[in-house]
Amino acid sequence: MAYRATLLRGRRSICTPKVMARNVLVDAGFVVALLSGRDAHHQWAVTQASELPPPWFTCEAVLSEAFHLLGELGTPNLGALLRRGALQIAFTLTENVGPVVKLIEKYSNVPMGFADACLVRMTETLADPIILTTDQDFRVYRRHSRQVVPCVTPE
Repeated sequence: MAYRATLLRGRRSICTPKVMARNVLVDAGFVVALLSGRDAHHQWAVTQASELPPPWFTCEAVLSEAFHLLGELGTPNLGALLRRGALQIAFTLTENVGPVVKLIEKYSNVPMGFADACLVRMTETLADPIILTTDQDFRVYRRHSRQVVPCVTPE
């Protein structure tokens, strides 16, 4: 699988100003914003999509949320992203149950949802990750216990 390294500059982020991202992860908020022109973060998502083009990696939990939030009008477009490989599953829960449950327990006061826990775990297992997200909770979460979760969020 080919990876696209991209230099990130000038985005609101909790990452260092310059980060090389080899694995771009996406959460449901980004996917919904990208596919729904009525979403408040639509333009932000379109900009990020052009600057950090597919393939984007995610987990089944994120897809479940996105399909639910988009409803029947958004389902064909989300299905199209999956069919053409722009959105790819890069997570196997059976290999990560312990760490995912530990994250959910650790951040139960936030609270951390299942999809967020899977994405944080993905940042721990994939090289040079960054998450495109509309969720500000990723500013609170830590990967490997103390490291900031690299992500890009709307202003």
